[in-house]
Amino acid sequence: MKVIDKRSLANILKEIISDLNLEEIEALIEIPPPEFDYTYAFPCFKLSQFHKKKPNIIAQDLKDKIKLPEFISNINVAGPYLNFIIDPKFILENIFELKSDYGRIRDISENVKKLKIVIEYPSPNTNKPLHFGHIRNILLGKSLSNLLEYKGHRVFQVNLYNNRGIHICKSMLAYKKWGNNKEPDKKSDHFVGDFYVKYSKMTEKNPSLEQEAYKLLRLWEMGDKDTLDLWKKMNNWVLDGFKVTFKKLSISFDKEYFESDLYLKGKEIILDGLRKGIFKRAEDGAIFVELKEKYNLPDKFLIRSDGTSIYITQDIYLAYKKKADFNYDRSIYVVGDPQNQHFKWLFAILDMLGFKEDNYHLSYGMISLPSGKMKSREGTVVDGDDVIEEVEKLAFNEVNKRYPDLTEKEKKVRAETIGLAAMIFYILKYSPVKGFIFKPDESISFEGETGPYIQYCYARIASIISKSGREISTDINWDLLNHEKERFLIKQLVYFPEIIDTSEKTYNIHLIPQYLLSLCQAFNSFYTSCQVITEDKELEKARLLLIYCVQILIKTGLNILGIKTLDKM
Repeated sequence: MKVIDKRSLANILKEIISDLNLEEIEALIEIPPPEFDYTYAFPCFKLSQFHKKKPNIIAQDLKDKIKLPEFISNINVAGPYLNFIIDPKFILENIFELKSDYGRIRDISENVKKLKIVIEYPSPNTNKPLHFGHIRNILLGKSLSNLLEYKGHRVFQVNLYNNRGIHICKSMLAYKKWGNNKEPDKKSDHFVGDFYVKYSKMTEKNPSLEQEAYKLLRLWEMGDKDTLDLWKKMNNWVLDGFKVTFKKLSISFDKEYFESDLYLKGKEIILDGLRKGIFKRAEDGAIFVELKEKYNLPDKFLIRSDGTSIYITQDIYLAYKKKADFNYDRSIYVVGDPQNQHFKWLFAILDMLGFKEDNYHLSYGMISLPSGKMKSREGTVVDGDDVIEEVEKLAFNEVNKRYPDLTEKEKKVRAETIGLAAMIFYILKYSPVKGFIFKPDESISFEGETGPYIQYCYARIASIISKSGREISTDINWDLLNHEKERFLIKQLVYFPEIIDTSEKTYNIHLIPQYLLSLCQAFNSFYTSCQVITEDKELEKARLLLIYCVQILIKTGLNILGIKTLDKM
């Protein structure tokens, strides 16, 4: 089975174009504007550089030379462009036969290298609950994992818990002073987070608390029993709370790492680098690395003057540890853009140490709510759990309004599925590099650029197919699919493998929700103009196949994003 797409067209053109390689030809092929019927267009401007002819003449020359393959139903020259229409028969047969594999497979005979990829996310601190920024991190990490697994790579999802250090000691100190040995009376990670907020507020009144927090850190590193017992208790409270949120979002990990297990090995690597002359010792005893000359980066301290380690210490060892555990081809860190400098330092230091592996920082912009940015130190952090709960309440209200006769249980099930879809889709539809404002009310709408809108399209198709009572088949009269809305919808279907391939190569997950929006908009436009259930049973049969293929791609795309479908909304 060979998927008919842009690569198929590039192979045809390569037979008559010797000046460009296959990848260059494929890169030049364009998707025409929506008002044109053509599936693809090949501009001839670049070829005019080689042949010293006007591009419109070259386009005509190419048309005259092409042996028209059966999957192309029409070819046309329009000025400097050579335009092609892919025969709908091949598109719909591809999707019908491959089902969810359409987009996964270009050519079943192709020997494409599959990689072992480690994706690290969300790497939270264990001193407070997951905030809403972590939710974007989790959704990016999970959907990227889904995408790469869909494309056949072996993906290992790992999480690093930053469970030691000065930030942890701040929560511990506040609990020691004001916790009165109290047990959690709310979700346990929220309970611990309250003491982090308490520390921040009390430090404003008494700045000397910071020195007490550093003293607690030194006691921890010295192995003081009381300090370690408190640390273990509060860490477990936070981890138990995290598990509830992870389960809600269907997140699990192949391996979980803890900074407390890594930092000493990281210090050993740094001390060994010091002995080898890679790193240097400052006058106050701190260890640092000079990066200006080779990497054009500022110097970076690796161990403090009092001998305590910092965040990058354990990251250095973790890179080695992940390589030993998974023997990966690529390691991806999903971390927000405030840490861009950190990863430049980390990758440069690893390079100096001779660790020449393929490491990649998937950076993303910050997310906020209409009320403003999230600032955990001031106690105004927006907890991820709270936002999830809010969108589910909004979804319940919408379901209750539309379907008041459903049982309460069914309303809750639908509300949870729709609410999570609303949040996931809204967050993932933005390019990772962009920050944006999340608007809960807008996200839950059944109309517009939302997850519920995509789910509703899927459910509408399921309803039509169920109502027809017919078995879907490719044994149809292909000439009947000739309405302009049908042709436009079919044209959208052919682009799915290309979107998936581009997302895989660039890690731009937002291309998938953007594609799904275009596909569903094309479906709704078709549905408004073209009746599916009709007296003309041959036409009905053809249109059922078309919408069934649309349904397959909606479900496949949503599955990659981590969104469930509903047969009834």
